[in-house]
Amino acid sequence: MIEGACHFVVFGATGNLASNKLLPALYHLEQAERLPDDLTFFAFARRDWNNDAWNAHMREVLEKKIRHFDEGVFTRFAARFSYIRGDLNDPDSYRTLAYQLGQTEVTKPSNTIFYLAIKPTEFSEVIRNLGAVGLSKEKGNHRIVIEKPFGDDLESALLLNERLHQYFNEDQIYRIDHYMGKETVQNLVVFRFANLMIEPLWNRNFIDHVQITVAEEIGIEGRADYYDKAGALRDMLQNHLMQLLTLVAMEPPPALEADAIRDEKVKVLRSIRPISRRAIHAHAFRAQYGPGYIHGVPVPGYQDEPGVERHSVTETYVSAKLYIDNWRWRGVPFYLRTGKRMAKQVSGIALRFRHPPQQLFRETPIEDIDPNWILLSIQPTETIKAELQVRLPGLEMRTRTAQLNASYRASDEAPLDAYEALLLDVIEGDRTLFIRFDEVEWAWRVVDPILKYWAQERDFIHSYPAGTWGSDESCRLFDSEDQTWRNEF
Repeated sequence: MIEGACHFVVFGATGNLASNKLLPALYHLEQAERLPDDLTFFAFARRDWNNDAWNAHMREVLEKKIRHFDEGVFTRFAARFSYIRGDLNDPDSYRTLAYQLGQTEVTKPSNTIFYLAIKPTEFSEVIRNLGAVGLSKEKGNHRIVIEKPFGDDLESALLLNERLHQYFNEDQIYRIDHYMGKETVQNLVVFRFANLMIEPLWNRNFIDHVQITVAEEIGIEGRADYYDKAGALRDMLQNHLMQLLTLVAMEPPPALEADAIRDEKVKVLRSIRPISRRAIHAHAFRAQYGPGYIHGVPVPGYQDEPGVERHSVTETYVSAKLYIDNWRWRGVPFYLRTGKRMAKQVSGIALRFRHPPQQLFRETPIEDIDPNWILLSIQPTETIKAELQVRLPGLEMRTRTAQLNASYRASDEAPLDAYEALLLDVIEGDRTLFIRFDEVEWAWRVVDPILKYWAQERDFIHSYPAGTWGSDESCRLFDSEDQTWRNEF
């Protein structure tokens, strides 16, 4: 826990990220009385506003986004804020910020958070300007929060990290991936390592394959200027899905400490089998959504979205097959997929067990028996389930699949938003759920060969109708005919 009054500066305070994620999460923390009394916020944006105009904007945003708007909570929350009009590229704006921070305490600020809710292309300039006015590692206990993506390939990630380390020490840098704050993701560590019946089965001797899915119903939501340059591989798979993979596959850490857990995650990433250029087709697949229907409502195809380049081959769906060449997982395929305009909004992890070594039922009506599964649903529900085969009542030997549901939330317990958990950790100085740079680097090393190969293939991309589970062509990644995508968790 970091002592002292805390200042929280939001760069890009009027942008989509701040409006959709950051402000609602901070409001809910205020509502739950989890924010320290001496925490103050500074909203940094270029609009020519004063504090009253900012408060009016914040009220409008929160009334649309939060679960239960409370006038008393909002009054208390808004009183923490000061608005600073500034340009991210203007050094004078940072001098004004430094002055404002200094005016709020008798001494120089000693506990300040800089949250970069801005475009990745603007990171470097903000970092440099903060360093130029002494708001970095030279003075005080400053922390900087960086949203993904951390670079757009390996080379740019290394350059961004070099720029960060010019002005901030590694223990001041909080690389945030909001999937790490989701409760099912955090529960995965407990599920694996606190249950003796689970951990002995969690290896290549019992697991046939692992699937990790993050499917979205939404399109690009007006973000063509970013998404058409990024695509699903950079936007989702390189960070969210790779982080989930490390938690599924890592060895037990010696302690529940930030660096101990990160060390084990990096070992997983370093053990992923490199994908050679000639093997890209067998290990990765991309596609782009066309026109279709979501809940019966027609939606445009990706190339008809405002701002998308004509004949763009940016992928909105990507799937990949990875192998982890270590003692626990060698030979077990990990199938990752993510996409926009899919049939259902769902995220989850599925582990399919191998078939029993002896087929006892070959001369009965259940000669082909379904395998066992462990299912970890991340959204829209947060549950852990196991699927087992049980005999149907009756005269014949028939089976059905029964689910054991290990739901850990009571019906009257509200879910905790991932951003709420992570923001509280930033304020308290807990880095356990944040990403160390060597995790970023090794994740880029895995996907970089795919990016470079696709960058040269600019003439064709598979398509799938919006509102479906993607192109059937993605099934070519499976190692055997009895492996199929799991759509329910």
